[in-house]
Amino acid sequence: MKVNNKEEFDKSNVLGLGDANAAFAEYFIGNSYLNPLTNPKECAVFLANVTFEPGCRNNWHIHHAKSRGEKLCLAIGI
Repeated sequence: MKVNNKEEFDKSNVLGLGDANAAFAEYFIGNSYLNPLTNPKECAVFLANVTFEPGCRNNWHIHHAKSRGEKLCLAIGI
């Protein structure tokens, strides 16, 4: 599927775009968006969708887990 504009992307993005990822901007070159899918106060598992604008890059960083580690699931589009 080729998406040419934001309106088309919003229709096809089942996980939602979310808000500008300002809290973690230091780890990105370019714009990213964070959409929490669960509330960590209500659920033992925190899930979130992170969307990268074209050309956005992620800087090397570490996720420090308090317990039980971390799992990352990636979906890549062109």
